[in-house]
Amino acid sequence: MEIGLHLANLTFEGGTPALAPTLARVAREAEAAGVARLTVMDHLWQIRGVGPAENAMLEAYTTLGFLAAHTERMLLHCLVTGVTYRAPGLLAKQIATLDVLSGGRAGLGIGAAWNEEEATGLGLEFPPMKERFERLEEAVRICLQMWSDDESPFEGEHYRLGRTLSEPAPISRPHPYLMIGGSGERKTLRLVAQYADACNIFGGPDAGRKLEVLRGHCDDVGRDYDEIEKTTIGGLAPGTSPDELLGLLRGAKEQGFTVMYLMPAGPRPLEAVELLASLREEIAAI
Repeated sequence: MEIGLHLANLTFEGGTPALAPTLARVAREAEAAGVARLTVMDHLWQIRGVGPAENAMLEAYTTLGFLAAHTERMLLHCLVTGVTYRAPGLLAKQIATLDVLSGGRAGLGIGAAWNEEEATGLGLEFPPMKERFERLEEAVRICLQMWSDDESPFEGEHYRLGRTLSEPAPISRPHPYLMIGGSGERKTLRLVAQYADACNIFGGPDAGRKLEVLRGHCDDVGRDYDEIEKTTIGGLAPGTSPDELLGLLRGAKEQGFTVMYLMPAGPRPLEAVELLASLREEIAAI
């Protein structure tokens, strides 16, 4: 099983002045510990379940650019971008730029967006769910077109681009890693089957059924189910024991997941990195 580190809680010891040096150290030490991926949320306020809205939250793509400068091998992406937060042409350009400047290590994680409170609070579009899913499919198609050699116009229901030019092109081939996040059975998992390199769904009792639904969508569109990475997120609380962590990873593998993004809680993410470093061989064997 491959491990990613998902940085959701940015309320570190030392406050705002500690953000940049702590992030840089976490990134470097996680990479040295064998962590293959580093992700951040695409939120503008902290989200419920992690902390109050007033807690620290950094803009995602600025943060990923910073992290790219402090790493050499890790895949970098959002987990996941809200489709309505950026125009798709701009988003595709941001990912291409990150890919070029990181040496081919950028990905796009994208979903239909859910946090209406922060969107309306900051004046961002937040249309009804049906429209957000329509926009999600169009945005994915736009990104894939802009990362290709096709510069022709794009005419969709919600987005119209006169020329889908993006130079320099991404280094990643055939295109940057593409994850569609969410576990909706009728829409999200169908989009995964049709377009994505990976899904991201929550573990738990329903996970096996969700993956079987994805398999069915793959059959419908003629896609090889095994081509798609099955990823999930797991919490890493302060004081998590080695046995607890290894049990979490083994359980996810048994459910059918191939990648787990571990999300440290609390103000000391380096403790989580130290735990991962101490278990590097055991994790590699799972």
